[in-house]
Amino acid sequence: MPRNFIRIDKKIKSFKKKLNVDGDKSLSIRWALIASQAIGTSKAKNLLQSEDVNNTLRCLKKLGIKISQYQNICLIEGRGINGFVFKKNITLDAGNSGTLGRLILSLLIKSPYKIKIVGDKSLSQRDFSRVIEPLKKIGVNFYPNDKSKLPIYIKGTNYLRPINYFEKRGSAQCKTCIMLASLNLPGVTKITAKNSRDHTEKMFQSLKIPIKIKKKSNYDLITLSKPKNLKKFDFDIPGDISSASFFIVLTLLSKNSKIILKNININPTRIGVIKILNMMGAKIKFQNIKIINGERCSDIEVKSINNFKSINCPTSLNSAAIDEFLIIFLVAAKANGISYFKDLSELNQKESPRLLIAAKILKLMGVKLCYNNNSIKIYGNPNLEIKKKIIVKDFLKDHRIFMMSVISALSFGGEWKIYDPISVKTSFPSFFKKIREIGGNLK
Repeated sequence: MPRNFIRIDKKIKSFKKKLNVDGDKSLSIRWALIASQAIGTSKAKNLLQSEDVNNTLRCLKKLGIKISQYQNICLIEGRGINGFVFKKNITLDAGNSGTLGRLILSLLIKSPYKIKIVGDKSLSQRDFSRVIEPLKKIGVNFYPNDKSKLPIYIKGTNYLRPINYFEKRGSAQCKTCIMLASLNLPGVTKITAKNSRDHTEKMFQSLKIPIKIKKKSNYDLITLSKPKNLKKFDFDIPGDISSASFFIVLTLLSKNSKIILKNININPTRIGVIKILNMMGAKIKFQNIKIINGERCSDIEVKSINNFKSINCPTSLNSAAIDEFLIIFLVAAKANGISYFKDLSELNQKESPRLLIAAKILKLMGVKLCYNNNSIKIYGNPNLEIKKKIIVKDFLKDHRIFMMSVISALSFGGEWKIYDPISVKTSFPSFFKKIREIGGNLK
């Protein structure tokens, strides 16, 4: 039986590499869900082969959708809007995926039978009220009525109604849930949404779904009408910026190193990490920019640097970097001066209370900091080097916490024992392979 941890006891040596990373998770899940509502066979290249995406495909198969995969191609035979085959006693397992768990609800709003939604231990502790409440206003029923965490039951209705919805968290999942529900709603659905990633809007636009978007300084006004049908659509899915970010930071923190990350999604709502790191002294560059299915993509060039600036991070960049703050904190730990990050309570609504766990790991590393449930102040040390043993475990098997720890060990040294390596299968199955490709020594 394989060990449930890895050991790292050597910093990574200088490297100069070109690297591909796995397909974008947000795009992979959204493509699969929307393709299931289209008429005909949609095709995706480079679909992420992670547990979150595999669970999405399993759920769709349980709902009567035919799916086939070969090499790096995935085919989904859609049956049109509300084309699922609803049966009694269906249970859909979202595993660890909040995106799947929340978004699949919006496609079940016409089910004549109760459907049970379950998830793993981590997902079962996360809040679902943010999507349950607006779906109830549409006319959907949930059982038990007052429950906001998995497992829950959903039952649809034929008496659906459009709503005016105010999304104030900056959660793309909440916004997308209502957008997907609008495929089955009569009349006009309106959403006032705090700025967040806009992959669903771009997919809707590419599919000619009736959608109007007015951009304000902090909010988008989105108006949707029910389409007659959806046509099949193909997608060449670019690399995930969240996965790429681990290698961006590892390169920045390593000596005399350079990396070019090939064909990465650089959607403007996703590159907060690039903007923040460049504000801290990095000179990250985009090369070979192109548009794929409405998404901006490019190669990303990164070189190591010696001096990092501290930052009072603008909260306007939070939603565009929410999944990358863990590794941004590592750069802040080596910066000149004090870095301050605030309004980050959403980090604690992820697979684990990430802000709190990241703070504990930084303290284990010897980083001076102050933190609470909403903010963190990091006192940078340009000479930070670890020479002690560090054990990281009991973090609810959070894939990003695990990968943050690996990057810390390879960047700052020390003897690390990091538990739950299997967690990378959630979002980045080839993580270890890519680390070894650039010279990382994992035991």
